[in-house]
Amino acid sequence: MNMPYRVSMKRAFLLAAAALAIGTAAHAEPVKIGVSPVASSGAVFVALENGYFSEQGLEPTLVFFQAAQPVAVAAASGDIDFGSTALTAGFYTMAGQGILKIIAAQSHEMPNYQSNAFIVSNKAYDAGFRRITDMSGHSVGVNAVGSSTHYSLGLMAEKYKVPLKSLKIDPLQSFANQVSALLGGQVDSIVIPSTIANPLVEKAQAHLIAYVGDETPWQIGALFTSTRMADTNPGLTRRFLLAYKKGAAAFHDAFAGSHGKATSSPEAQKILLILAKYTKQSAETLASSIPYMDPEERLDVADIHHQIAWYKAHHLLAPGIDPAKVIDSRYAVPLAQQ
Repeated sequence: MNMPYRVSMKRAFLLAAAALAIGTAAHAEPVKIGVSPVASSGAVFVALENGYFSEQGLEPTLVFFQAAQPVAVAAASGDIDFGSTALTAGFYTMAGQGILKIIAAQSHEMPNYQSNAFIVSNKAYDAGFRRITDMSGHSVGVNAVGSSTHYSLGLMAEKYKVPLKSLKIDPLQSFANQVSALLGGQVDSIVIPSTIANPLVEKAQAHLIAYVGDETPWQIGALFTSTRMADTNPGLTRRFLLAYKKGAAAFHDAFAGSHGKATSSPEAQKILLILAKYTKQSAETLASSIPYMDPEERLDVADIHHQIAWYKAHHLLAPGIDPAKVIDSRYAVPLAQQ
């Protein structure tokens, strides 16, 4: 007697669930995310592939850039909603003016993790440029003056007491230009993401001098948005952060070993394939190019202050820029200092 009723009720329930799913998908909120095709954008790639943005009712579109500074410009202009990339003097200038805000960390330079590399041309290596201390008098290609690669070079030069003015620093504006200049003999060396550097070394087209994280750990990247977005749409911002941090946690847990980076687990292999999809590199190459990512994307606030002070000391930032205005404390969680 009641069987048709139960069947019809079950069917109605399934139809309602399907309608709800369709309605949710139809009302997903679009977000544009500025990234570079490198492993340090991994939290975004993993969150996208694992459906973490969809869980938060967001429909992400990735916008790729070949340098960090244009990501900041795009966020400031509203062409993208969020940027996940390396920090630059140009970013700090806009953030210091109240246009942009850091809302979480991205990748960190850390020992045993390979986010960026310092490599030299075969010609320069054969001529004796084989250690960081050998770089005095040589040309070094960076992405741009005031870029993260410029800052990394400055930290290494400071550590080994090599005056920056003893180097010929060439701002080459893109990763592709850096590689072309190195292979073409226009520069002796470059500082570049290891996602790009390691294949050159593997093919004997360049020589590895050092990984930046092994020499000078620092907070290389951050997640940021416009102040307008942070102020006027806190709900979307927090939902984005939930998905982003879930991606970072998955990234961290896949590669965190008992003695540093590990890449052999099934989960690590899965994420390497995700990275390969978006960086256009092989999973095997990427295994030696994994950056460190805090599982909660906590921000090294002390290092942000140090970066700003360094850029000011080298006349790349206005003296009046206040580090406290760069970080949005409503969203960013500080990394506990040891």
